[in-house]
Amino acid sequence: MSKPVMNEPLEINPEVLVPRLGDQLVEMGLLTNEQLNQALAHQREQISQGKPRLLGHTLVELGLIERPVLDRAVTEQILRLRTALQDANRNLEARVLERTAELEEALRKLSELSQLKANFISNISHELRTPLTHIRGYLELLHTEALGELNHEQKQSLEVSLRSAGRLQNLIDDLILFSMASRGELDLKLSPVDLNALVAPIITSANPKAVERGLDLRLEMESSLPPIQADAEKLGWVLSQLLDNAIKFTPANGSVTLQVVRDENMVTVRVLDTGIGIPPERVKEVFEPFHQLDSSATRRYGGTGLGLSLVRQIIEAHGSVVTINSTPDEGTVVSFPLLLTEMDDKGQAAP
Repeated sequence: MSKPVMNEPLEINPEVLVPRLGDQLVEMGLLTNEQLNQALAHQREQISQGKPRLLGHTLVELGLIERPVLDRAVTEQILRLRTALQDANRNLEARVLERTAELEEALRKLSELSQLKANFISNISHELRTPLTHIRGYLELLHTEALGELNHEQKQSLEVSLRSAGRLQNLIDDLILFSMASRGELDLKLSPVDLNALVAPIITSANPKAVERGLDLRLEMESSLPPIQADAEKLGWVLSQLLDNAIKFTPANGSVTLQVVRDENMVTVRVLDTGIGIPPERVKEVFEPFHQLDSSATRRYGGTGLGLSLVRQIIEAHGSVVTINSTPDEGTVVSFPLLLTEMDDKGQAAP
């Protein structure tokens, strides 16, 4: 019984670093096409017999080229490849440096543009606030009949105007707050905050809107929660904004719930609704400033698109994070955790 042919290992040789060596030797005039084809045929024959050979070895074996000539040719090709590689690396480094400079310049211009936008919004907002204050002042004087008696229709018209002026004031305040956040001026005035005292007037303020839309507004919170460390004014704005959003996007006969759940040394604040919900792939979009999921000219819901962007910035400034879980046509849950204030032995908030 004959023994199986064992393949010989391919010898280690600088030739393996040179691609298409045969073509290179032909181009250098050291070999003809006929000689190359002869060597390739012999090489294939050797391989079929389990005797793999490099082309250079085959050429020398057939006497088609001398070993010193082959070695010089291989060395020359290796040097050329090395030079080409070095040139390619230098060109790549130059392109990387050029591209990096372009990106840095684009980033600088984008930063300048963002700053200009924030300054523009801030300036315009402050300019709008002054005349609006005058308008609201005179509307309130008229409504209280300080400037003369009004009939029923006139009083109703003034009430509509006052509500519209109030909405405009809220929009202007949001723009000013956004411009401050964009410039890194969102300073927090942290102090121990009683959540029950903070939430009560917010629920009272939101309830008429809920009743008007036929919604059930609920509050689920312990009455004896320790205080939290927060900016009361800005946290109150966040809760009002989240409740307003939930009420706005919840159809009649639905419900909106403000829930505060304690978990050891923290509380989790949640606003739950049974509203229209958000498609999962679009949840991240709601945090983009000036962005509306429905951007059509006939969109049903108003607003600047700043609310949730500001909510996120304020909550993150408190060292927390906002999460949204939503299912289209079923509802949305917006939540964030807050640390409770540590209490000393006397039951006072620790400094």
